[in-house]
Amino acid sequence: MAEPDFLKRVQIDLIEKGFLIEAGYTGFRLACDLHAAPKHQLEFGREALFAGAQHLFAAIMGTLDPEAEPTDDDLRRMDLINGELQRFIREFAVRHGLPD
Repeated sequence: MAEPDFLKRVQIDLIEKGFLIEAGYTGFRLACDLHAAPKHQLEFGREALFAGAQHLFAAIMGTLDPEAEPTDDDLRRMDLINGELQRFIREFAVRHGLPD
C-alpha cells in the first residue's frame, strides 16, 4: 500500500494543476492498492467517479440561488451534501478496513 505522505504529495500536485477529481481517483487507486486491477475495471471506476462528480457539481450549480452571495438555503444544501459524503466516507472506511 502507498505511504500516506506520498499519496498526499501526488494529490496536492494534481490539485495544483487543476485536476481535483483526478487526484481523488488517484488517491482511491493508491489507497485501495489497485495496481493489479484489469484496465477495463480501472476505466469503469474512473468513469463512475467522474460521473458522480459531474452530477454533484451540476446539482450544486443548478440549485444555487441566483444572488451573488450564498444564501441560507445554499449553505443548508451544502451542509446536506457534506453530511451525505461524510457518511459515505465513514461507511467506505469501515467496509474496506481503512483508518478514519
